[in-house]
Amino acid sequence: MQLGLYSFAELSPSTDTRGIRGQQRMAELLEEIKLADILGLDIYAVGEHHRPDFIASSPAVILGAAASITNKIRLSSAVTVLSSDDPVRVFQQFSTVDLLSNGRAEIMAGRGSFIESFPLFGYDLNDYDTLFSEKLELLMQLNEADRVIWKGKHRPPINNLGVFPRPVQDSLPIWVAAGGTPDSAKRAGKLGLPLALAIIGGSLEQFVPFISLYKKTYLESGHDPKNMQVGINCHLYIADTEKQAADESYGPYAEVMSRIGRERGWAPMNRMGFDQMRTPKGSLFVGSPQQIIDKIKYVYELFGNTRFLAQMSVGPMPHEKIMHSIELFGKVVAPAIRSMNLENDR
Repeated sequence: MQLGLYSFAELSPSTDTRGIRGQQRMAELLEEIKLADILGLDIYAVGEHHRPDFIASSPAVILGAAASITNKIRLSSAVTVLSSDDPVRVFQQFSTVDLLSNGRAEIMAGRGSFIESFPLFGYDLNDYDTLFSEKLELLMQLNEADRVIWKGKHRPPINNLGVFPRPVQDSLPIWVAAGGTPDSAKRAGKLGLPLALAIIGGSLEQFVPFISLYKKTYLESGHDPKNMQVGINCHLYIADTEKQAADESYGPYAEVMSRIGRERGWAPMNRMGFDQMRTPKGSLFVGSPQQIIDKIKYVYELFGNTRFLAQMSVGPMPHEKIMHSIELFGKVVAPAIRSMNLENDR
């Protein structure tokens, strides 16, 4: 199982009127990516957002910077909001990251859990699903050949034009990122693409039918089962003890989830709900290293996943605490999970 981290480069929206805190947070993010590489983690991903509480509106730029200070770790988006972007530019940007990183770039393409990018770039939310389907089709074609003939509804046609640069890899790995909508599982399965599922609420086992639907569709569509990949992305924070992890994480976590919840009609996060999410079968991975090890193993038992990614900084957390959490993940959790040879049990 591949193990890694992802971030949205979170920022308290009330503290960055002139970008000074953003500059500091960006430097911290690069330190976190570098540490993950040193510790031998498999992947670091950066998610695209267009809000004041996240500064990663251009993941490819950040990943290009990360490529210059890392050696082995794979570099991905998590996600690229493909519906409101141009697939040609996405392909060119990540091909450039691939050149900078000597073949370590990936793309996680999704429709996006926030909608700010749609009006920002002039797209109609009524086209939410068709935009993604059409642009994913184009991105896959761009990945297969350097000259493309393509015509769709939401973008001007391409008439046998070349798209450059080409990546170091034969083709860029493209994952479909989803939040639990059955159509997303079917789409990824039919196309034979890897699936990354973000689980940020509820119980873990409630998503078993979603992953089963993906696997069933993948196989029925005639794709090689050896190439089938499933990633699970979750919120995670580790400290030396369970109590320390919960106490340090609760404040920032509750603040950001309650803030987003106000936009979506969710109830405010309280400590009881937070602790319920931390139970062995809940969606939130907050605890001691051994608790995280046990829970990642449980995830594998449920889903047979080939990748597990953790979003460690959910809400503005002190940089030194995130660095310690990364160290525990890389030095204690990852070796324990790898020693279990989970993929050999599939």
